[in-house]
Amino acid sequence: MSFNINRINPNQTQVFFHDGRFETLTDEELEEFLLQMGLSEVNESMEQNVTD
Repeated sequence: MSFNINRINPNQTQVFFHDGRFETLTDEELEEFLLQMGLSEVNESMEQNVTD
């Protein structure tokens, strides 16, 4: 599954999926999401492309 991550404020991040869906997640929800995707660490940059 491919998605882009975009930090929109200090405690929220938008996750844009390549199929057109998106979600706005708190830091806690983002951490849970990344664990489910098998990723444990995210670069602190404002925008990051992630491919699984």
